[in-house]
Amino acid sequence: MAVTLTNRLILILWPSFLLAGVAEIIFFTLVNPQELYLLGQPVHYSSTTTYSVGFLMFWALCATTSAATLFFARTSENINLPGDSGL
Repeated sequence: MAVTLTNRLILILWPSFLLAGVAEIIFFTLVNPQELYLLGQPVHYSSTTTYSVGFLMFWALCATTSAATLFFARTSENINLPGDSGL
C-alpha cells in the first residue's frame, strides 16, 4: 500500500498538533509569559502573542520529531521502491 504525500502530512501534523497543545498547557501553567526573557531582555509582547509563538514553536518541534519517526519507520521495501524518494 502506497502512502501518499497527503497521508504523510496528516501522520506528521495531526499528532504533533495534539502534542504541541499538551506541551503548551504544561509549559505555560508553570511559566508566566510576562516573565520570559529573550537574549537577556524581557519579552514585551502580549500574552496572546507569546502563547501563539510558543504553540507554533512546540508544533514545529513536535512535527520534526513526528517526521523523523515516520522517516525511520520505513521498511526496506519502501526504501528500495524504484522512482520513490522514500520520504
